[in-house]
Amino acid sequence: LALYLDAHELDGEASTSGPASPLDRFLARSGGLILLDVRDVRPSPGHTTFTLDVAKPTPAEQQAAWAEALGTASPESPALLAGQFNLGLPAIREIAQSALAEPSKDGGAARDLLWDACLARTRPGLDTLAQRLIPKAAWDDIVLPDNETKLLRQIAHQVRQRGAVYEDWGFRQKMNRGFGITALFAGESGTGKTMAAEILANDLRLNLYRIDLSGVVSKYIGETEKNLRRLFDAAEDGGALLFFDEADALFGKRSQVSDSHDRYANIEINYLLQRMEAYEGLAILTTNRRSDLDEAFTRRLRFIVNFPIPAPADRRRIWQMIFPPETPPADLDFDRLVRFNLTGGNIHNAALNAAFLAAQAGTPVTMPLLLTAVRTEFLKIDRLIKETDFRWDGPS
Repeated sequence: LALYLDAHELDGEASTSGPASPLDRFLARSGGLILLDVRDVRPSPGHTTFTLDVAKPTPAEQQAAWAEALGTASPESPALLAGQFNLGLPAIREIAQSALAEPSKDGGAARDLLWDACLARTRPGLDTLAQRLIPKAAWDDIVLPDNETKLLRQIAHQVRQRGAVYEDWGFRQKMNRGFGITALFAGESGTGKTMAAEILANDLRLNLYRIDLSGVVSKYIGETEKNLRRLFDAAEDGGALLFFDEADALFGKRSQVSDSHDRYANIEINYLLQRMEAYEGLAILTTNRRSDLDEAFTRRLRFIVNFPIPAPADRRRIWQMIFPPETPPADLDFDRLVRFNLTGGNIHNAALNAAFLAAQAGTPVTMPLLLTAVRTEFLKIDRLIKETDFRWDGPS
């Protein structure tokens, strides 16, 4: 017999359990040929060991595999899929066979079918590590200054053109790291950072995963690094956008070492710096405390997009588009509403509360109801209010 052992789930066991680990005990008692599948080389005292490095195929090899598996079914798909996803040859052949078995009307339908199959293939590894969000927002839903909007579109363009720049234009041969795209969205709460992440995921047709820091950070030494490695490894297949909300909690500044806690906290940040630089996908960090981020992260960011408090003209656009077409609003005085210095998130909350008030009253959304909702929002964010500002005596 030849035994094939998949020991990926036991990564790190050798360092924590020593030679008494279950795997080492099993190897010590077993003879014959054993094929051990692990991430890192493990010492095997008393055994004759041969180490073979097995890597996933390069993007060029993946493109050739896609072309061979698909034939002439979808000529543009090999370059498109190899530029976004990082799959092994068996997965490529399986997805291609499943797609070819499905009747498709045209090349576009076949391309979409292949893309969706790749997304489904890369999804299970992340579902247990992060929260998957269903992106609904589109470019027309966000209100930002022109410069910030252009930066967001640049991010989308770079994700789409990675294959051409890194492979066809030879940049991969010049670089050892930094193939991924990392962006920082900085701004006050409610200025549109999460919506912008949704827009990018929706536009690029990627799975959007929000990282729950409570499931990543651990008080036990080494566990945080292990969780981060599992997270990034699961996302390396390329079908996901990693969304680190409130990133300053995880990407904070390194501190002076005064005890063992500081030393291990700095080790976590150092590991995260290295792993972020090695990550080849799209990652977005958001924060409303940019000054708390470690400067080393700033150097590794490809984009920094600032989300300002909306100006009066932007607030008008937000108010004008905040209600769905199905909501029955009465005539609204936008000149009056623009005077309230609120973020887009605050405006959304006020509009939603006004809709509930109108539904309870059985009326359309009127200005008195909307002013009541705005007043409630001011109280919630601890803003000083002047009662006359919320009194409705007719159009201003």
